[in-house]
Amino acid sequence: MPEIPLDIKLSTLPDSPGVYQFYDTDGKILYVGKAKNLKKRVSSYFHKTHEYGKTRVMVKKIDSLKHIVVKTESDALLLENNLIKKYQPRYNVLLKDDKSYPWICIKNERFPRIFPTRKLIKDGSEYYGPYTSMKTVKVLLELIKSVYPLRTCNYDLSPEKINAGKYKLCLEYHLGNCKGPCEGLQNSEEYHKQIDDIRQIIKGNFKSSLHYFKTQMKSHAKEMQFEEAQRIKDKIEVLENYQVKST
Repeated sequence: MPEIPLDIKLSTLPDSPGVYQFYDTDGKILYVGKAKNLKKRVSSYFHKTHEYGKTRVMVKKIDSLKHIVVKTESDALLLENNLIKKYQPRYNVLLKDDKSYPWICIKNERFPRIFPTRKLIKDGSEYYGPYTSMKTVKVLLELIKSVYPLRTCNYDLSPEKINAGKYKLCLEYHLGNCKGPCEGLQNSEEYHKQIDDIRQIIKGNFKSSLHYFKTQMKSHAKEMQFEEAQRIKDKIEVLENYQVKST
């Protein structure tokens, strides 16, 4: 079956969100991009003068294109990101702009910190995203912070330094936002159980966290520790409310 000419493909592009891919005469992928309106965005490459020489060179090499229609611009962003990772198109590197999207990082360290970032560093840390806005990331991290006490300091919490008494408890501990692993008041096993539950929350799975807190709440109520049971009940309500919104 003969290849459809490029000009016909351009004229039949939809006015929909999606992802487009440019190919050269050898069928090698040149560039992957996303668009709120595929017809307008892709046509702009061929109907205007480009400021950057690299863009002009790329356009001259385009022999064919493919497109994928998605429901929303956010879907286009995520698909574009995955395709760039998969194919590593040459001009996505050469024409890379300063715009980067936010991620949630679980730092590769003994007591992992969790924070938003726009930079992906290959040091073994985990990155979740990309997200379409920093606001979404902050809302999710505020939820996590309200439920799980995590450290925010950047100390090297190695067993040797903790045992040597290198660090002192900070205000975050006294405010109840951290359990003091810097002075050995929280072990790494307990901390990593929290991290496992947080991973699931970020992925949209609240089952493990809700089960854990409900078990704790019942245990405290049975021991007539009603204040602690109420505190955990509040956390359950925060998680359940966010789960409904997330769904």
